[in-house]
Amino acid sequence: MTVFALRPAAVADPPVRSLIDVHLRDMHGLSPEGSVHALGAEALDVASVELWGAWDGAELAGVGALAALDADRGELKSMRVADAYRGRGVGRTILRHLIERARTLGMTSLWLETGSAPAFAPARGLYLSEGFVECEPFGGYSPDPHSVFLTRRV
Repeated sequence: MTVFALRPAAVADPPVRSLIDVHLRDMHGLSPEGSVHALGAEALDVASVELWGAWDGAELAGVGALAALDADRGELKSMRVADAYRGRGVGRTILRHLIERARTLGMTSLWLETGSAPAFAPARGLYLSEGFVECEPFGGYSPDPHSVFLTRRV
């Protein structure tokens, strides 16, 4: 089994930017315009967001971000595994890392929004298998049939 190195990622790094751009493009292809909540590179490049990359040597296997909602709550954003690494545990590795980061930062809960379409089923399954449960919309989100909202204690 491959061990992926997790380290802070910078949107200025070409492989990171490319994967974020692919993610954003795919999200716009899977959900109606008003239901896409994925963050682009500029929105991820702010002090309230930690962006992490999972690396297999020099290859970027995936990214994920932890955004502070407030002192106690974090939101997972822009979780994306490179196509060549799907099914190899990258998403779970990033997710567990972000949960631990939230704990280290003193957060008590994590929240996320993901899609409700069949294409999002693997992501929903991953989150549910790591202790997330469905919840009502949070933060600035509104009810949306194209969204599923999840949370878990940290």
